[in-house]
Amino acid sequence: MKHQTDILIIGGGLAGITAAMELLASGKRVTIVDRDSEANFGGLAKWAFGGMFFVNTKHQRKRGIRDSTELAMKDWFSFAEFEEDEVWGKKWAEQYIHMSTPHAYEWLKAKGLGFFPVINWVERGLFQPGNSVPRFHMVWGTGWELTYKLIGQLKAHPQAQKLNLLFGHRVDEIISENQLIKGVRGKLEADGKPFEIAAEVLVVATGGINGSIERVKKNWDTKSFGTPPETILNGAHPFAIGDLHDACEAINGHVVNLEKQWNYAAGIRHHTPRKKDHGLSLVPCKSALWLNYEGKRMGPVPLITAYDTRYLVERICQEPVKYSWQLLNRKIAYKEFAISGSESNPLFRDKKFLPFIYQTLVTGNQKLVSDVIDRCEDVVVAYSMEELVERMNELTGEGHVKLENMQEAVGLYDAEIDRGPQFFNDEQLKRIAHAREYSGDRTRTCKFQKINDPKAMPLIAIREFILSRKSLGGIQTDLDCRVLTRPDASGRQEAIEGLYAIGEAAGFGGGGMHGRRSLEGTFLGGCVITGRVAARAILGQKLM
Repeated sequence: MKHQTDILIIGGGLAGITAAMELLASGKRVTIVDRDSEANFGGLAKWAFGGMFFVNTKHQRKRGIRDSTELAMKDWFSFAEFEEDEVWGKKWAEQYIHMSTPHAYEWLKAKGLGFFPVINWVERGLFQPGNSVPRFHMVWGTGWELTYKLIGQLKAHPQAQKLNLLFGHRVDEIISENQLIKGVRGKLEADGKPFEIAAEVLVVATGGINGSIERVKKNWDTKSFGTPPETILNGAHPFAIGDLHDACEAINGHVVNLEKQWNYAAGIRHHTPRKKDHGLSLVPCKSALWLNYEGKRMGPVPLITAYDTRYLVERICQEPVKYSWQLLNRKIAYKEFAISGSESNPLFRDKKFLPFIYQTLVTGNQKLVSDVIDRCEDVVVAYSMEELVERMNELTGEGHVKLENMQEAVGLYDAEIDRGPQFFNDEQLKRIAHAREYSGDRTRTCKFQKINDPKAMPLIAIREFILSRKSLGGIQTDLDCRVLTRPDASGRQEAIEGLYAIGEAAGFGGGGMHGRRSLEGTFLGGCVITGRVAARAILGQKLM
């Protein structure tokens, strides 16, 4: 089976969709080829919550948040901790910061997408300064709205007759002759029959490697995290397995920084999995105690979300047994419990503003809490500490959790709350107080809630695994998203004519624009910006 097109985009996620929308305007024939079914058009972005990192936006100014590209640059480079010899990652970080608002925020608004009025403040930094101000703009309607609105506009494009969508096609090989791109070869998912698509311009938009737990472990940063955990849940796209990274390397493309990954510390097993080891990413409750596999409170700095996700993963991976527990109660769960993603946030996804506000301010997310308790194997409840420890050990079958460890952790924490805020020495309580100073966190954070509180029963323990999510490294590109060759003996690189990489496949820009850490919201934003940059470069234009 043979096809022919002017421009071939490999991958139908957010980056590929964005690039196609831009390219169709030129009148070129554009083909998107995707391994998945048409029902899953949109990739992982469809299931994302939809937060995006933008700088000095109208939303920020309206809420009195004073931001600037200079401040964002300082925060980004602090958190990234780039290696000295990193070149393209640093250049892409600067490009993203300057482009994020005019070429992603404003572009998406022009496409009819809106953002929730409240801006989340994440990755504030712990030992390394992070976001100085809130920048996490949430698409009203989640990633579900984002992808379906763009897909709808793509299919209704005035040049839609020039668009060809091929689903169920797995690309295995890039065809190159005399250093010129000729197309791709692959096999149909349904029956394994071979196909070939001729094209002189290829855009790789197939995601990273984190959908393959085997490759995640193979590229694990052992220097920072030690040996990988025995169990890593899969929160990435199941087809983001790095096969096009390999295809690019086969024609001398340069792949870098695959040990740099953005994984999460609080993964639980999906109650209705769509893939092997399917995990959900919890938004950890700030008022819960984070315990190790023995029920000891983790420290010396207590683990708490919204400051440094990498540190959470690193600290858990320092333990002999590399999973953890969060200990909370019903009152904390109703106020703070959340799961990231569109499927777990139906009121936000379906843009039901008043019910969402009522749930946030009055009832709490009772339905989600009940669903997780009833359906997730990683959650246990009890009305006493003794009973809870027994059920935790029954769940693991290991007998690691000790009652005395949990009694000590809870007793010290609750006693400090009883003494009052003016006597707080506990770092978690100090950070809860800090978080509640910002209105965006105050509505979703308890006011110093004790754990062993008879009025807040039952007790809840959640077993949490490391969750594979995003590749911060990938196919190295220049500032036009052109794939670069491996350096020669003198360190010289060239762009491979006709070959581009965008989105997570390119580490969201340059093969690694985040360095060691992300300020969050830069993944979806990176897909939009790289998609637009590549399209303009293919057409001989510039965004800036």
